[in-house]
Amino acid sequence: MIVLGLTGSIGMGKSATARMFAEAGVPVHDSDEAVHRLYAGPAAPLVDAAFPGTAVDGVVDRARLGGHVLGDPAALKKLEAIIHPLVRADADAFLLRHRAAGAPLVVLDIPLLYETGGRGRVDKVVVVSAPADIQRTRVLARPGMTAEKFEQILARQVPDAQKRRMADFVIDTGHSFDQTRAAVATVIAELLKSAPAGDNGAAPPP
Repeated sequence: MIVLGLTGSIGMGKSATARMFAEAGVPVHDSDEAVHRLYAGPAAPLVDAAFPGTAVDGVVDRARLGGHVLGDPAALKKLEAIIHPLVRADADAFLLRHRAAGAPLVVLDIPLLYETGGRGRVDKVVVVSAPADIQRTRVLARPGMTAEKFEQILARQVPDAQKRRMADFVIDTGHSFDQTRAAVATVIAELLKSAPAGDNGAAPPP
């Protein structure tokens, strides 16, 4: 089974691209979706213990949590120490399920793949990218987003140009959805073509 890591900086179109892989029949593990599930489940009491008042009725309130961690590197590291192992375990369970089912290719959608040392967990990496002006417009259109928050987030991420240099594939999302969809199909075809016959390119579990 080939494990493809999907990543990209904020506002680069990663979520839309992940959906296109899923629409093409490739199983996708979405780290952001996993965090949402965990915030409404096992992570809630742990986060609330670390940041009192951030959970409401057993669910982490992301706005309240953001007030604790945005702009505070120490608090962010504290949160990551709680969440990252839980997301990793969720992803590992996903990989085991699909490896047992004989899937030839799966995607791990990991927003901070390079920033968290996740390159060793995947066989190949595809980075989604777009021109900086398009990225900025997309991000600032999000509810509650400000230029200051955007800059804080960017400061924690590996620069886009560096990500593109390290990637095995780059998908430019600055054009139409149809063009992005075609690029996704090309990446899938290239990966499946490269899989060794007979073992689906099997790699040991990460």
